[in-house]
Amino acid sequence: MFLEKFNDFYCLLKIVYNSCYYFIMKTLKDYEKELSKCSKCGQCQVACPVYKLTKNDCTVSRGKFLMLHGVTQGELKLSQNINKYLDMCLKCGKCSDFCPAGIDVLEIITCAKHEYMKNTVLGKIINFLQSRLVFSNMIKMMARIFNPHPTTPHLKMERESTLSVMYFKGCVNKILSNTDKHLGKIFKDSDIEIISPDFDCCGLPFLSEGNMERFEQSAKANIEKLNANYDYLVTDCASCESTLLSYNKYFDCNITPEKLLNWGDIIALKGLKFEFKKPVKVTFHKPCHLKSDTFFEKIISNCTNAEYVKMTDYDECCGFAGSFALKNRELSKEISKNKAINIQNTDADYVITSCPACILGLKQGLKLIKNKKTKVVSLLEFLSKAERIY
Repeated sequence: MFLEKFNDFYCLLKIVYNSCYYFIMKTLKDYEKELSKCSKCGQCQVACPVYKLTKNDCTVSRGKFLMLHGVTQGELKLSQNINKYLDMCLKCGKCSDFCPAGIDVLEIITCAKHEYMKNTVLGKIINFLQSRLVFSNMIKMMARIFNPHPTTPHLKMERESTLSVMYFKGCVNKILSNTDKHLGKIFKDSDIEIISPDFDCCGLPFLSEGNMERFEQSAKANIEKLNANYDYLVTDCASCESTLLSYNKYFDCNITPEKLLNWGDIIALKGLKFEFKKPVKVTFHKPCHLKSDTFFEKIISNCTNAEYVKMTDYDECCGFAGSFALKNRELSKEISKNKAINIQNTDADYVITSCPACILGLKQGLKLIKNKKTKVVSLLEFLSKAERIY
């Protein structure tokens, strides 16, 4: 009885969605040529953190492509078992980077997820929970609980040259708003204006579940807010950065790698210097979705009393990857543990990163190996600890 009523409500919600938004996703059949381009060379095996642990070909892109090709040919059904392997993906994109044929693996997996989930009860429940009615209000409610008196940094110095940045805060930073305090301290005496509209979620959680209608809704709302004058669009979440750049695949927008930066890029660009009272040793974890980390060594070179030790495989996944950690708990813990061992070998006081989700993954790993020395911090949190910034 409940499921019947829920299904009726979901159908009504779907009609409202479709009346406002056009569907942007291709069908799996449209990717038949792409699936056929895979030569089964095995380069994805070298790159995939999940395959390195499982040695199961179904967990890597070439194995997934074999299954999905069978679906497009009518030899296989897009079953719960295939969906299980679609979910066994960190969405790190390393397989695409290594693919000689240049196949966009994540786009195909997203399409397959959409086709599977749209006709399941679980898919309908997830889509409802991700609707603006539920998801956005939940973020707002959590933000009020954790941050009852929000303060948004809006800094504009009366100087000859002012840099204007549009800050895409991201869902986590809306809830845990210490980032605002860090920004306020770091840019207190800088000629920078920070504009922070109330953006929607970047859409990555929706993409991961194949919820393309909701992804389109959030993307279009964000693109509309970006129709303003600013020098750079800035975020301190690598996942948000990657998702915002993906908008160009689906929509007519002008978000370019040159225009979209990380806060680290801005700090390096301004040449800010940081003095720490006591000597500290740091290492850096590069998030999978961060397009470039060249800013980090530039910043550290401007830090007095901060020693940088590069860890082994500093750009390997932390193992969290959003819903992956929920659906593949043991795999997530194992990947996080391997990362934590590399961190521990540097004997660092701090491991620094630029993705809120990675912070959770790094903390998970350090807890598993019982490391109580190394603290996990965002780049902005670490820099705000400096005694003097100039």
